[in-house]
Amino acid sequence: MSDPRTGSGEVRVFADYQRDFTEVADVVVVGSGPCGAVAAYELAAAGKRVVLLEEGPPFTPADFELEGSLSMARTMREGGLRFTMGTVMPTMQAIALGGGSLVNSAICNRCPDFRFQEWANEADLARTSRKDLEPHYDAIAAFLGIAPTPDAVQGPRNLLFRDGCKQLGYGSEPCPRNVRECRGSGECFTGCRARAKQSMDISYVPAAIQLGARVLTSVRAEELLSNGRRVTGVAGRVVAPFSGAPGPRFRVEAKAVVLAAGVLASPLLLQRSGNLANSSGQVGEQLQFHPGTSVLGVFPDPVDPIFGATQGYQCLHFLRDGFKLETLWAPPGVLAVRMPGMGHQFKQELLDLRFATVFDAIASCHRSRGRVRERGKSLQPSMRWSFHPDDAAILAHAVWVMAEIFFAAGARKIVPGVASHADEMHSIAEAESLRSRPPRARDMVCASTHVFGTARMHGDPRHGVVDEDLKAHDLDNLYVVDTSVFPLSPAVNPMFTGMALARRSALALAERV
Repeated sequence: MSDPRTGSGEVRVFADYQRDFTEVADVVVVGSGPCGAVAAYELAAAGKRVVLLEEGPPFTPADFELEGSLSMARTMREGGLRFTMGTVMPTMQAIALGGGSLVNSAICNRCPDFRFQEWANEADLARTSRKDLEPHYDAIAAFLGIAPTPDAVQGPRNLLFRDGCKQLGYGSEPCPRNVRECRGSGECFTGCRARAKQSMDISYVPAAIQLGARVLTSVRAEELLSNGRRVTGVAGRVVAPFSGAPGPRFRVEAKAVVLAAGVLASPLLLQRSGNLANSSGQVGEQLQFHPGTSVLGVFPDPVDPIFGATQGYQCLHFLRDGFKLETLWAPPGVLAVRMPGMGHQFKQELLDLRFATVFDAIASCHRSRGRVRERGKSLQPSMRWSFHPDDAAILAHAVWVMAEIFFAAGARKIVPGVASHADEMHSIAEAESLRSRPPRARDMVCASTHVFGTARMHGDPRHGVVDEDLKAHDLDNLYVVDTSVFPLSPAVNPMFTGMALARRSALALAERV
C-alpha cells in the first residue's frame, strides 16, 4: 500500500488485502463508473489526495467471456438478473472497475436543450442548461476521443437502418462514441478485446492514478460516516470477486465524500447510513427508467451482423415524441431469449441470424415512477416501478416506426416480439396491426439499463437531495454525482450528461476542499 502522505497512485486488488486497514484522503469517491471516474480524475488534477473505491474487480481482455450469459454472470450485479417489481422489467448494472462503461456501447449523446428546459421547470434549476454544460461536454469529448462512428466500421446492419430512415424521411446519424480506432467487432457488450472503447478503466482511471489517486478494487462501501452536517469518510468490507465473500474491513477518512455508486446503490448507502441527506424525503424516490424494446428484422441477403459497431446509428427524429431509435447487436444467446417458437421453428429462427439485425427504442417515461429500498439486509435493491399506460403508448409507437424502417430498408420479415400480435410479419401491410392495435405494456418485451432520479437535483431543498453543484442540501461536504441526480430522463443515452455534471461538480468541490 502506498503512503497516503506521498500522493503516489496505485491500484489494489483482492489479493492485496490481508487485514483490516484505514486510508486517509482529501476526497473519497465511491464508484469507478463514468461519473465517479471523471470526478476522481478532476479532483486529482486539482492536487487533491483521492481514494477511489470500486466493489468489482479490474478486467483485462483475457478475462472477457464472449458467451453472453457467462459475461453477464461475471460483469453484472446479480448475474444480470435484476428486475423491477410492479411492472416486471429486467435492469442490468455492472460490477467492475470502470462500471457500466466496460460493457455499454459507448454512445455519448448530449442532452438536447429542450430537455434541459424541462429539467429547469421540473426542478427549479437556474444554471443547468445545455449552454452551461457545453464546456464540460467539450472537455470530456476531447479526453475520450468522442466522434461519430465512421462508415468503415458500421457494417451492413447499421447502414440498413440508415437507408430505411432515409427512405421514410426520418433523420438519422452515426452514433457519437467514446472509442479510438474501433474495429467494428461488435463486442461492446462483453468487453472490448481490442481496447478501442475508452472505458473508464483504460482512460480516466489510469489518468487519475498518474496524478496520484489511489484505486481500491474489490471493496464494498457499506456506510457513510458522519458527524453533524459533515461526512467524515466511508466504511465497508473487502469482497471477493464474483462470489462476494466478505474479507477484511476497511475505513477511509476524508474531508469530503463523492457518492457515485449508481442510481440503485447510492440511495441505499444514504438510507443505511442513518437516512442521510433525506430531509426532503426524496432519497430512493422518483425512480425512473428508459424502458427499451427491440424488433428483429431478417433480410433476403446475408447481413453478417457479427461485424459492425455494436450500436453505430441512431435516429433522433422522434425525441419530442418521447423516444429515440438505435441499432443494436448482442451475443446470439442473449438475442435468442426473445425469439419465438420451439424445436424446428426455433432452430430456423437461429439460422436466420446471419440475415438479421436488430433495431431498438428507448422511451422517455416521465409518468412512470417508482422507488428503491434495501432488500432486507442484503445490500441489494428492491425496486418497485410501474409502467404508466401513457408511457407504454410511446414505446408502442416506436415499435411501429421500427417496423416501418425495416420494410423500407428491404426486410423480408420482422420478429416484433409483441405478445398480442403475430410472431412474424412479412410485409408492412401485416405490420399495420402494430399501429391500428397498439400493444400494451405487458405485451412488449422491455428492459432498461438507463436509470435516473433516486437522489434528484432540485433548487429547493424541500423537494430534492442535491443542489446544482450536486452537493447534498443537508450536508456540507457530501456530493452525489451519478445519474440518480437527474430530475427527468435526458431523452438520450445518459452517460455523457452524467459525466458532464460530475465534472462540473468536481471542479466546484476542488475549490472547497
